[in-house]
Amino acid sequence: MENQNLIFRSSGFTLIELIAVIVIIIIAAMLAIPMFSSAAGMQVRAAADMIAADLEYAKSMAISRQKTYKVTFDEAAESYDIRDGSGMIISHPVTHRDYLVNFGADSRVDRVNIVDADFGSSEQVSFTYLGSPDPDNGGTVTLSADTETMTVTVGAVTGYVSISQ
Repeated sequence: MENQNLIFRSSGFTLIELIAVIVIIIIAAMLAIPMFSSAAGMQVRAAADMIAADLEYAKSMAISRQKTYKVTFDEAAESYDIRDGSGMIISHPVTHRDYLVNFGADSRVDRVNIVDADFGSSEQVSFTYLGSPDPDNGGTVTLSADTETMTVTVGAVTGYVSISQ
């Protein structure tokens, strides 16, 4: 009779064990849900970082080469490029192809839209040999993906590039 009691006691889970497993599953689900919902946020942040880095690159090229460099945005095509003073698209320093960034063609940022590129009266910012926007008009590029929005700002006169939500 005692052997049957031992077998009966070891053939199931206690209520405490079941509750512990359920709590672990709930915690894992709570951690995973924000990761899925923030994909748009991660893409819009990556796109803002790319634009900020490329604006800084154009500014540094203008300073180091003592020539005007322009970053031209195309809201309809969700793209932008970097051009020299003569209007020719420059070569990317790594890929050696045209320095053209197209969000729709890049799976890392394909959910991102260029909502607005406003640099005074155009969708283009030109950096002078001093690194300042010409004609001293900074501007903004507004990006969105789903409900996430970020703005890249180029400061007037200084050309300081910043990112904000």
